[in-house]
Amino acid sequence: MRDHSDLQAMNDRSLTQQAAVRKATFSPGEVKALRPFSIWEISQFMFDVPADTLRRKLADDPSLPQGETEDDGRQRWFSLAEINELRRRVKLRGKKLAPERPKGRAMRVAVSNFKGGVGKTVVAQHLANAAALDGYRVLCIDFDPQATLTHSMGLNDVKEGNTVWGIMCRDLCREADRIMSTYDDPDDCPYPAADELPDDVQSIGAQRIQDFIQPTCWPTIDIIPSCANAAFVEFASAQYRGLHKAWTFFGCVARYLDELPDDQYDLIIFDCPPAIGYQSLNAAFAADILYVPSGPGYWEYDSTTSYLGQLGDAMEDISDGFATLAADAGISLPKQFLDVRLLMTRFEVNNPLHSAMMDAFRNVFGADVCAHPIEMTRAVEQSGRFQMSVYEQDYRQMTRETWKRARQSFDRAYGEFKETLLTAWRENAAKKEQ
Repeated sequence: MRDHSDLQAMNDRSLTQQAAVRKATFSPGEVKALRPFSIWEISQFMFDVPADTLRRKLADDPSLPQGETEDDGRQRWFSLAEINELRRRVKLRGKKLAPERPKGRAMRVAVSNFKGGVGKTVVAQHLANAAALDGYRVLCIDFDPQATLTHSMGLNDVKEGNTVWGIMCRDLCREADRIMSTYDDPDDCPYPAADELPDDVQSIGAQRIQDFIQPTCWPTIDIIPSCANAAFVEFASAQYRGLHKAWTFFGCVARYLDELPDDQYDLIIFDCPPAIGYQSLNAAFAADILYVPSGPGYWEYDSTTSYLGQLGDAMEDISDGFATLAADAGISLPKQFLDVRLLMTRFEVNNPLHSAMMDAFRNVFGADVCAHPIEMTRAVEQSGRFQMSVYEQDYRQMTRETWKRARQSFDRAYGEFKETLLTAWRENAAKKEQ
């Protein structure tokens, strides 16, 4: 017979192995570092100009970042910080290199589906990396207790209180005090004040807004991380709802993000767990755009269909059951997304079954299906195995064409994502100005 102690022992063994894998994957100091980028990459994939044009621009102005040469003495390599300085200071063909940034707060995108293995984390990671290389400042929020996105960003030692669970505790304390303040006589309030909540909730609730945000090896990507111990957040959230029935639990993350300065980030990406629960609902209610990855098989299609229906039902139930409480908390219901997109992942161009499933998705969901799927390549497979995105992989470690094909697949998907993002962003900015 086996009980919880066996599961805990298995977890301990696995954590030891994880540490060894990360040490071998990243560096002897277990710190993940972002590689430099060559002039060939920068000119072809970032600035869209001939490499010789960029070289001439650098030669004409020695005050610009010049990068570093490696063993062959010819190819120059630049850090992302140097690339961003070039974006700020250089014009090529009369055009600025900085990306479009409409007015207002950062746009928020939830990458979500409750089918495991469809590529949620791969999509979230690659969109974040692509946006950073495009010149945007990105905040990732890892809602998934598996913490794969957190690990892929190089973070290993994460405390439970610094995860989304901590944000929910902080929100509960703040909301408890706000609701209490609406009563002329606190004794008339049927709900507990913050100082009547459990001690662990109060201690975490005392954190400052920036305490949850951690830097990554990418200078323009930060993360609110997750960890395996954060899995109990679903149980804790149910307990907190029982303690404070007027708490609009689904608005925690949205309220938290509303406190951030509008200009701190350009894009916020949520990596959601494979379930519809307190965390995924928080992601949905905080998101401007919902991105739903799906593999090219029937079971993924079936699961995606169920996910859309169950998420819709859950959001409808909240709209009906929490209408008054939400209005008091300043939340507009029903929740509305600026856009909803479905993205095919692990797609094999020459696989007739995959093509048939893509046609089925398009027949059912029409223009909501992204035109450019994520193709399955050797570089994509390695991105999961080594916790490194295609953008982080050095093309010298494989054939350049293999790396280039994978990069172009993600670039096409990112280009379509960026168009969706900017369209929604402009519309949102226009509404705010009215």
